[in-house]
Amino acid sequence: MDDPVPVLLLATSDPVSRGILGDQLRRRYGADYEVVVCADHAHARAILRGLRRWGRAVALIVGCYGPADRDGLDLLRRAYAEHPAAKRAVAVTWGDFASGPTVFRAIAQGHADLLVLRPERPRDEEFHGAITDALDDWHLAQGGGFEAVRMIGDQRDERAHSLRDTLVRNHIPVGFHPVGSPAAQRMLESLGLHDPALPVLVLQFTSPPTVLEDPSDPEIVEAFGLNRPPPTDKVFDVVVVGAGPAGLAAAVYASSEGLSTMVVEQQAVGGQAGTSSLIRNYPGFSRGVSGAHLAFRSFQQAWVFGTDFLFMRRVKSLEADGAVRTVTTSDGGVVRGRTVVVATGVDYRRLGVPQLEALVGRGVFYGAAVSEAPSLAGQRACVVGGGNSAGQAALHVAKYAEHVTLLVRGPSLAASMSSYLITQLEATRNVTVRYGTSVVGAREQDGCLTAVVVTPTGGPGAVRAETGAEVGAATAPEDAPVEGPEEIAASALFVLIGSVPRTSWLPGSVQRDRAGFLRTGGTGDLEGPGDGAPARAPLPLETSLPGVFAIGDVRAGSVKRVATAVGDGATVVSLLHGYLSGHPPNAPAAPPASPQTPRPAPAAGPEDPVGDALRD
Repeated sequence: MDDPVPVLLLATSDPVSRGILGDQLRRRYGADYEVVVCADHAHARAILRGLRRWGRAVALIVGCYGPADRDGLDLLRRAYAEHPAAKRAVAVTWGDFASGPTVFRAIAQGHADLLVLRPERPRDEEFHGAITDALDDWHLAQGGGFEAVRMIGDQRDERAHSLRDTLVRNHIPVGFHPVGSPAAQRMLESLGLHDPALPVLVLQFTSPPTVLEDPSDPEIVEAFGLNRPPPTDKVFDVVVVGAGPAGLAAAVYASSEGLSTMVVEQQAVGGQAGTSSLIRNYPGFSRGVSGAHLAFRSFQQAWVFGTDFLFMRRVKSLEADGAVRTVTTSDGGVVRGRTVVVATGVDYRRLGVPQLEALVGRGVFYGAAVSEAPSLAGQRACVVGGGNSAGQAALHVAKYAEHVTLLVRGPSLAASMSSYLITQLEATRNVTVRYGTSVVGAREQDGCLTAVVVTPTGGPGAVRAETGAEVGAATAPEDAPVEGPEEIAASALFVLIGSVPRTSWLPGSVQRDRAGFLRTGGTGDLEGPGDGAPARAPLPLETSLPGVFAIGDVRAGSVKRVATAVGDGATVVSLLHGYLSGHPPNAPAAPPASPQTPRPAPAAGPEDPVGDALRD
């Protein structure tokens, strides 16, 4: 039997808005959703409670706010408790500018996800564009539906988790079936597989379906048939390493301006930004945009312009061969380019706790792991970090989990997190923020995480800056002592702290700063590796190795925002044109660096105040 269709619920006491919105929703979405229209908010709340008891999925809740209905925002606020994963839209009428401040404040506090204007004409595509975007985001977060790839694996296996996350982030519809489940057993029997090596991938879109047992990354790429290595004698104008926002922007601009471009990516489009459930401060997206959607649209744009891609290949080395730069990949392939743009971004710092490292993929995840959130229904989870990425992860997981605890090492979020996220965390009832807290251990049962062990920052007996009271609630006195380690029940721990630049594959001639980020433009200190001054001053965004540029988070001094990463990607292309045309060929040599007193490298603590502020 097919699952019941998702529900779209509209509730408003305004008969005019109810008639217009109800008609629009039924005509456009009635074939794929059950559209429920309520004239009374109390009745709507009762229906939402019933839908939860019956296990019905609610995709969208629409409330109104205006002179004829002042209770729609309260409905949306209360609806979160019953259906936290549902998208919540507040509908207003054109010209009701007086209601704007109240509506915008409700959205900022997380009581509604988006604002829509009530249709005032037939075929109001602006209205339906907002609705379909919201439904698209909901479906992407829920998973399920069409399964281009079916995966059978152990839920506690790190490799199965990594593959599932990679496929989801690359917009490949994947269905995960735990080994031992009836569906998995039927699939294995139909394929004639007995005791196969896990995970098993079944590519449903091939004829006949392709079956892969515990495949390597190169085997998966070859089976998909999308990305084939270029001929060894081909030289690209630009080789971009990394398909995050910076690398994708560079590919879009380079390809659109006629430069032959190859992008090499080790995992998935979007980088860390691609794991963000909702970016609300990216210019041009007033309703916000998920990192996955933003990344995939940029990927499609670059692909249309002619960019070549190599996915699931890790770059191992970079060498200079005269005027050509040679990039060697993990499968032994070679990509040659006249220029190289390094956009590899950063990795999250590891906690370095042995008990937690042993549970990676079995309850402990580095990064947002958006694909894991829906499986946490009714469970408790923890998120570690104080930057925007951690705040976004906590809000996303809270839509599914019973309760989320955000563990912050410092005394405040104000220095590292955008105020709009802090406001939403304060308004989310099932999120608790604990300041002055460090993770020191874990408890497990049957190989899976069951609890996180924490202690005040500074060790047992130290003073916690604030207690673990819920955000917005009264807190204990600032000098309240906390004794000894403490356990917090959790089925999942998401770690989003600090950053380590992905630069180990680069030769020593490429200069870094003390933290390992790439120096560009001949500025900064010289305490990182390097073989001396180049023959000319590097161009802006150019590293100490001529023809090799660095953009985005991997660049020393970069601002950790998606918009600035995209700006780097756009800017570097004009520099590539100048380099490739030989201008400026006679730029003055870079001045020798002034000697500096060596300073110790910053401690690799749980939260790096620079790297953790992934500002989008």
